[in-house]
Amino acid sequence: MLKDLIKKNRSTRGYDRSRKVTEDELKEMVDCARLSASSINKQPLRFYISNDENEVEIINSHVKMGGLLPELHLPLKGTEPVAYILICQDTKISFSKEGFTKDVGICAQSITLAAAEMGLNACMIGNFIQKRLRDAIGLDERYEIKLVIAIGKGIEKFEIDEVSENQSTNYYRDENGVHHVPKVRLDDVVISRNKQNH
Repeated sequence: MLKDLIKKNRSTRGYDRSRKVTEDELKEMVDCARLSASSINKQPLRFYISNDENEVEIINSHVKMGGLLPELHLPLKGTEPVAYILICQDTKISFSKEGFTKDVGICAQSITLAAAEMGLNACMIGNFIQKRLRDAIGLDERYEIKLVIAIGKGIEKFEIDEVSENQSTNYYRDENGVHHVPKVRLDDVVISRNKQNH
């Protein structure tokens, strides 16, 4: 069921380094993104895949994870991602900075859900300096990196916590290392006519 995949599709910041991700698996994830919706069907997004150990180490050094848990310095040593998909915009197709941001989100969700269906995990990462990362991997300047997605077999445990709309939504880890993801309750996110009048 789709909802079960969505529940499994948590941002993962610790991976089993012995489980490699193949090029075919990465291409299958990209194929799901390719087939997804695109604004005016322009399709300016391109996808840089990497499972080469040396290049993955370079990408690891240019991205940061777990912004709400800086004291943990995630990922922990020895649990780094083993593969990446970089969602890029080909500026020769469209130079619009904002016009295709929703396409990035749609494609990212398709990629991470495909990973979840394969029994893998992912983490969408926006904390990187685009030009530095692009230069580090030798990517042509026509491609602007919009989002980085880490891929691998996760080793973390997750709990989804239901919270009311006035409670904190900050994720956290408990004393057992379980990663808690607060999600606002369904009744609090649905807008109804009756609710607006109160």
